[in-house]
Amino acid sequence: MSEDQHLTVEHVRGTVSVVAVSGEIDYHSSPALRSDLLALIEEGHSDLIMDMSAVEFCDSSGLSALISLWHRARAAGGSLTLTSIPAAVDRLLSLTGLDQVLPASPTTQDALADHPALRKADGPAGT
Repeated sequence: MSEDQHLTVEHVRGTVSVVAVSGEIDYHSSPALRSDLLALIEEGHSDLIMDMSAVEFCDSSGLSALISLWHRARAAGGSLTLTSIPAAVDRLLSLTGLDQVLPASPTTQDALADHPALRKADGPAGT
């Protein structure tokens, strides 16, 4: 991670992890973000919920990293869901049409409650 970006990971259950990103996702920091999260996916944590509430800035390199992570998570049978997207980043996603591609949820708690991998694990015994 760069000095302008911090990442914390909480493994929730099974393949599901919450990743909180703070700072900037830009030309300088996006390669490290991509690398760190690709490693997480390779380790079997292929369902990522990315809390973006503390992201201050995102440029096209950051968007490229998000798309790459989304593709890799899906290829591994998982998912990438963005949560708590700041207004400026939400506008960028909307302007580029990526808001129609990248799944998003208002909050991390909503994403966790709606996540299929967690709902399946919480189902009735014997299912």
